[in-house]
Amino acid sequence: MWQKLYGELGPRGLDIVTVAMDSGGAEAAEPWIAAAHPRHPSLIDRSHLMGELFGVVNVPSGIWIDEAGRIVRPPETAYPRRPDFLDGVIPADATPEDLRGIDAVRKLRIHAEEYIAALGDWVEKGAESRYALPADEVVRRSRPRPVEAATAAAHFELGQHLHAAGCEEAAVEHFRRAYRLQPENWTYKRQAWNLLAPGQNPLEVYGSDWLADVEKIGAENYYPKIEL
Repeated sequence: MWQKLYGELGPRGLDIVTVAMDSGGAEAAEPWIAAAHPRHPSLIDRSHLMGELFGVVNVPSGIWIDEAGRIVRPPETAYPRRPDFLDGVIPADATPEDLRGIDAVRKLRIHAEEYIAALGDWVEKGAESRYALPADEVVRRSRPRPVEAATAAAHFELGQHLHAAGCEEAAVEHFRRAYRLQPENWTYKRQAWNLLAPGQNPLEVYGSDWLADVEKIGAENYYPKIEL
């Protein structure tokens, strides 16, 4: 999806860099990157530095950085087009559990058209675009990092290290602590779920999975509303 947008806006001056946040590295992320056939830089963030440096807690998120290296929009939900899953046909053989998931996904708050229109305006007008924010507004909209979030990041990093060292049980405990300290960080949850051994169920190990957590907060709250 990003490659298509790059083909449209790249000739007008927009550079796109996509970053996959995945502790599994190339083995986990590269097949998805290869399938997209990108002509723009596509990186893999094994250490989740995007979360540490920019405050990314969910995907897809977009950050606008101008030609001088200044952030003019902090992380926000970024879909390059309306995703197909919002309008897909419900299979005739869908189970009740399938229907729960479909219902949750269709309630996600995604404003792809508005976001891409704003991005195009910025590409055309640069600093004169009303969507390019002044520094004080960027700071206001940026995610704060209280001690709980910083501690969650430390536990998450320990969890990744222990998992890589083969200490899965100890890793799970640190992932659980990251959960409790920063429950809105979906990148932590998703990574912990993905690192489970085949056959392990996130509900059994962590007491939650994507659908259970989304239903708990309300699917319409999974992505915060974009302030354009």
